[in-house]
Amino acid sequence: MVFRRRYRKLWLILHILSASAWIGIDVIVAVLVGVGFLSDDPGRRGLAYEALGTFIVWPMLVSGLLSLITGVVLGLGTKWGLIRYWWVAVKLVANVLLCTLILVLLRPGMPAVQAYGVRLSAGEDVSFDIPSLIMPPIVSLSLLTVATVLSVYKPWGRSDLLQRLVRGRGVS
Repeated sequence: MVFRRRYRKLWLILHILSASAWIGIDVIVAVLVGVGFLSDDPGRRGLAYEALGTFIVWPMLVSGLLSLITGVVLGLGTKWGLIRYWWVAVKLVANVLLCTLILVLLRPGMPAVQAYGVRLSAGEDVSFDIPSLIMPPIVSLSLLTVATVLSVYKPWGRSDLLQRLVRGRGVS
């Protein structure tokens, strides 16, 4: 099934908007982590960590899932397919990986980050593994940048190997 031009453009706009929102939320995460890490003011640091722990996970997950859904719809409704081209397959894997990381690694730690921020804002002398917060926005923004570049350049050509594996013909 291939979409008519109007529907393809609508889904493409939705895909670009959801991916852009995801990137924007990741930038906010990086800023909050940076403020919390670099600021000398405990109140400002606490507020940054409290905001990070309270507000980030669900908007990030929703934008990631919307990006995944719109990407799958585009893959199924356009000539690019889901696994017909390497660049699409890599984007699909990156999206699923990042959404999984949000649920498995990021979300469980956010209540502790939020509590740390509240206690820090209250003037308590508390400690937290701050360097562990630096890696998520670096990984996510890097993979989302790669996905954006892949969308523009569309490298590598067709993925006949992937299609054979899915059809059960194996590698010959």
